[in-house]
Amino acid sequence: MKIILSPEAWEDLQYWEEKDANIVKRIKQLLEDISQHPDTGIGKPERLKYGLSGKWSRRIDSEHRIIYKIHDNKIEVLVLSMRYHYKK
Repeated sequence: MKIILSPEAWEDLQYWEEKDANIVKRIKQLLEDISQHPDTGIGKPERLKYGLSGKWSRRIDSEHRIIYKIHDNKIEVLVLSMRYHYKK
């Protein structure tokens, strides 16, 4: 699957590149895994509910999550954010 970063996710990635190389390494591992199988794998994939219904999350660490949406009609995953914990 193709991974597409939203503007917010791109900003989050740039933030991590400046702050923490270990987090960047983890994000890259997660994005690679998401591209292979978006609803299973590492990072404890979780289908979100309520206000975030239709989106998924994976753990970067205990505080931060990757939030993403799988587009069924296209072969792509839209990454919405990579910092904090369910802020949308």
